[in-house]
Amino acid sequence: MIPIAKPIFDDEIIESVVNVLKSGMVVQGKKVKEFEENFAEYIGVKYAIATSSGTSALHTALLSHKIGGGDEVIVPSFSFIATANSVLMAGAKPVFADIGKDFCIDIEDIKARITKKTKAIMPVHLYGQPCDMKAIIDIVDDHKLILIEDAAQAHGAEFSGKKVGSFGTGCFSFYATKNMTTIEGGVITTNDKKVCKRAKLIRDHGMPKRYVHTVFGYNYRMSEVQATIGLVQLRRLDEWNNIRIKNAELLTSLLSDVKGVITPKTYPNRKHVFHQYTIRVTPEFRTTRENLIEELRTKGISSLIYYPIPIHKQEIYKKLGLNMSLPKTEKVAEEVLSLPIHQSVKKEDLEKIANIIKGHKA
Repeated sequence: MIPIAKPIFDDEIIESVVNVLKSGMVVQGKKVKEFEENFAEYIGVKYAIATSSGTSALHTALLSHKIGGGDEVIVPSFSFIATANSVLMAGAKPVFADIGKDFCIDIEDIKARITKKTKAIMPVHLYGQPCDMKAIIDIVDDHKLILIEDAAQAHGAEFSGKKVGSFGTGCFSFYATKNMTTIEGGVITTNDKKVCKRAKLIRDHGMPKRYVHTVFGYNYRMSEVQATIGLVQLRRLDEWNNIRIKNAELLTSLLSDVKGVITPKTYPNRKHVFHQYTIRVTPEFRTTRENLIEELRTKGISSLIYYPIPIHKQEIYKKLGLNMSLPKTEKVAEEVLSLPIHQSVKKEDLEKIANIIKGHKA
């Protein structure tokens, strides 16, 4: 099978992990600090705070901005559920907005959903595509809101030459399928010293020093093993992203004349790093999306739907009374299909994928 994602753990990474294990220093320590410093420099911010996951990064970021009960946070519904769940975890209310053609949160719908209770906007740079950060920054400034970027899928993505995660408080995930991984893990990026200080307390049981607890906190620490994997992966991120971009360009050209298939777009001033290469399979296509998935599977190609059920349609959110109508989100969820274009995919693999989609006989 050609998998939808394939993390790379080569001899250098294995050796670095073995060295950490042999050292006996495996909890948060020097490697985590080094990883934080390197990641902050890469994103172009003053501070990075490593966490146990992307979800814990989002939760910690919200709490670090003192977002909680009575507050509203505007989020897209077309995302992984952690985006909205982290808001609930903080005690606040997620307010769902629709999306645009770029799969990112719709600017006009953000404006329509702002109330006196709105405390923050949490755009998601979905599939590695940066949101329209200029428009979002304008809204944030006009309404004096907090900006928390869900950049879980957008390591190295840029808007107007500036990396995502540097416009507000950024949150990244290093889950195994991401463009770079620490297997599990996350990080918060910020230029705000107070946010950094509070986040470091929250991730470690609220302890400024051992057994002294000044705020309510959690065990959201990153391990030394995760950090040492991340250090090697970070050095290779740009190279791997460039391969993804080239693979995406090739697959788009191969699918350009396929009726009923809408290929992902790149936009001016945005660097899309293609965490996922996501097409839309419309009713004009020769068969159903489900049939295409099966055709690909039988020919050894893995494909997945990210995400078949929007968050606002999930049972937990219906029970909370947050079910609503988001027509563009709901339509896109019925059509999207992600195809493998990661750094291990070869030209012949992409040609094979295109030929299957075109309905060519093998």
